[in-house]
Amino acid sequence: MEKVIINSHAEFESFVGKEIGISPYFKITQDQINMFADATMDHQWIHTDPERAKTESPFGSTIAHGYLSLSLLPHLWTQIIGVNNIKLLVNYGIEKLKFNQAILVNNEVRLRASLKSLVNLRGISKAEINVLLEIKDQRKSALEGVLVFLYHFNGE
Repeated sequence: MEKVIINSHAEFESFVGKEIGISPYFKITQDQINMFADATMDHQWIHTDPERAKTESPFGSTIAHGYLSLSLLPHLWTQIIGVNNIKLLVNYGIEKLKFNQAILVNNEVRLRASLKSLVNLRGISKAEINVLLEIKDQRKSALEGVLVFLYHFNGE
């Protein structure tokens, strides 16, 4: 799927109630999991000890931190859409976040996004985006929720 390019509130508005796109797959490696553990100081063995996880984990391997999967959403979002002509973008919040299934090391994930709503707040576009983080070859998603961004378009 081709990346969507948006230059104004009016262009963005045409996607309300529609799927915007799906990102390419992104592989979760043990190195990424370990770096996230270092950054967050969460070194629980289920994430960082492959040998122990192989024998003691119900998953049979290490798994990504739930917040690691969440932290990938902005990167995957930019693989789906390019929003130009903005002076500022603010992450405003996350609503109805639910972790549905663990992501095993070396799984590939992708983001599926649709525009739930777009409101013009005195020249600031408040976008609510339904997101689903899918795991390759799995029926159940890793997470789902609604991302809320504030886009400050130039000249609007």
